[in-house]
Amino acid sequence: MSDDLAINVINLNKFFGPKHVVKDVSLQVKKGEIYGFLGPNGSGKTTTIRMMCGLLTPDSGSGTCLGYDILKESAEIKRHVGYMTQKFSYWDDLTIRENLDFVARMYSMLGRSQIINETLETLGLSDRANQLTGSLSGGWKQRLALAASMLHKPDLLLLDEPTAGVDPSARRDFWEELHRLAAKGISVLVSTHYMDEAERCHKVAYIAYGKLLAQGAADEVIASQGLSTFILKGTNLSKAMERIESAPGVQQTVLFGTMMHVSGLDKDLLRQSLQAAASEYGLEVEEADTGLEDIFIHLMKQADSN
Repeated sequence: MSDDLAINVINLNKFFGPKHVVKDVSLQVKKGEIYGFLGPNGSGKTTTIRMMCGLLTPDSGSGTCLGYDILKESAEIKRHVGYMTQKFSYWDDLTIRENLDFVARMYSMLGRSQIINETLETLGLSDRANQLTGSLSGGWKQRLALAASMLHKPDLLLLDEPTAGVDPSARRDFWEELHRLAAKGISVLVSTHYMDEAERCHKVAYIAYGKLLAQGAADEVIASQGLSTFILKGTNLSKAMERIESAPGVQQTVLFGTMMHVSGLDKDLLRQSLQAAASEYGLEVEEADTGLEDIFIHLMKQADSN
């Protein structure tokens, strides 16, 4: 196993009864890398994350996390990994400091008061340390959860949809903190539904129905699918939608306000169809770069059809 990999898992499988929820997933995350894990609800993201950090035993497959065998050394993995669950799981009737102190006691930390003070300072929580957790907004609760997962100074953070339901400003602050941590050599695997967050990751992977469909740097994932994209604009766009959706070469359409992204695999055929529709309905048509959102909608439709 390579020394520069924080996670290296091969052909992970998991069944819950007759349901095959994770299917031959192989994944490598480098040290100091932010790796985005994307996919719809129920796609197997959380189950995969739990197998990688020793919380769940795979039915088959192998691998290491921080150099420890995921099958034989799960207890050691837990000591060196910070896991932030999708659901906020701390106590509303305790203050921020009391919640962190409880976590520190669970890890039997020596000098925990100093460690808690340093963590509060690092994540900008010092001024709110004595505030009841139940009175915090979603963004501050999220920051507390990150602080708790970092308290024991882990080498790897596993974050399961950490910004769900959090306002855009708090999400931006959170991601700036993740990049600061990555710059210090901490690896981050984060699942998310937000495409703007995916674009801030060093690499991304897309999973649907338990199967890994694509992975790599964002530009590599985009290039691998061979999609061409055009933008249509105009006041008659809603009238033209049905015609455009059924036109030759059109594989998907996505509305963005007053614009429509139209994508397909045959660029020349797609351009001809859109130019004809644009002429008929008085629309503007221009070529555009295919984005991650276009790609993931495409991948999801492929998964649905399979």
